[in-house]
Amino acid sequence: MGYDYLIVGAGLYGAVFAREMAQKGKKCLVIEKRDHIAGNIYTREEDGIQVHEYGAHIFHTSDRRVWDYVNQFVTFNHYINSPVAIYGEELYNLPFNMNTFSRMWNIKTPQEAKDIIEKQIAGLDIGEPSNLEEQALKLVGTDVYEKLVKGYTQKQWGRACSELPAFIIKRLPLRFTYDNNYFNDRYQGIPEEGYTVLVERLLDGIPVRLNTDYFQVRDQIDAKQVLFTGMIDEYFDYQLGALQYRSLRFETERLECSNYQGNAVVNYTSGDIPYTRIIEHKHFTFGDQEHTIITREYPAEWQPGREPYYPVNNEENMALYQKYTSLAQKEEHVIFGGRLGLYQYFDMDKVIARALEAVEKA
Repeated sequence: MGYDYLIVGAGLYGAVFAREMAQKGKKCLVIEKRDHIAGNIYTREEDGIQVHEYGAHIFHTSDRRVWDYVNQFVTFNHYINSPVAIYGEELYNLPFNMNTFSRMWNIKTPQEAKDIIEKQIAGLDIGEPSNLEEQALKLVGTDVYEKLVKGYTQKQWGRACSELPAFIIKRLPLRFTYDNNYFNDRYQGIPEEGYTVLVERLLDGIPVRLNTDYFQVRDQIDAKQVLFTGMIDEYFDYQLGALQYRSLRFETERLECSNYQGNAVVNYTSGDIPYTRIIEHKHFTFGDQEHTIITREYPAEWQPGREPYYPVNNEENMALYQKYTSLAQKEEHVIFGGRLGLYQYFDMDKVIARALEAVEKA
């Protein structure tokens, strides 16, 4: 049985591509190496709570086309992402705003905050930043950097900030208003029924094979074209070397209390706490259950067998990725897509936009 498209990966990119191609009358088959669809946005229901299995995912976009697209399939709630950060015994609002500065320096006005930050930056006398630490200090000064950036970033990347390239942090937005909304995008929310339902509806009527490794079946499936959303270096059997990624490890537990931390996302920014944040899943959908479920998120080095989450887009890796791109361009019947196929981290709205663009070009 022949297919027009074999789609490798049942995540958001593959699901959107599959649906749009099926709408065009193309015969598609989706294969997925995991035992579930939806990739890293997979949610599972546990005792009435939608658990974000692979970390917090909050949908946000300013692209009306993308917002209208996802709203065809699910209803979004009015959740607004307003994380808080804990540094030692201190608690701060994120993103860096007047609530943060008021708590940090016991001040009230934007001008007071600006004066403190500008004085700290001037005292550092940093010219052209040579690493991430200098870049961050030049953007936000010493107090915000030491309490809210340094430890969190070093945990996230597994390296000292002074050993990371400056371009990783191009900007650290400072808001001189009392606004805790993390995102500036016009549209924001979380599917009331969970992200898995969104992907189920995208894939409705399209055959999906789970627990199926592309590299074990690639010669057994007759397809004119392949959409590959896995790791581009793995596709080419790492023949030019392995690209670097950061991974994550999760510890999830149910607690017999109705409210553990009072917020969906709490970041732990000091270096002596091994995890970067705790997620309390029920708050994403305003749950009122008598129990709760939390997840601690631990950054980790990627190794074969672990899930690659974040590409390490430094100069060395990007040079290697460009070499793989040259090989990919010679694969006449293969399209590479998604964060692993394109070696780039995407927010969910950008994943959908890229998938729709790929459909138009195919």
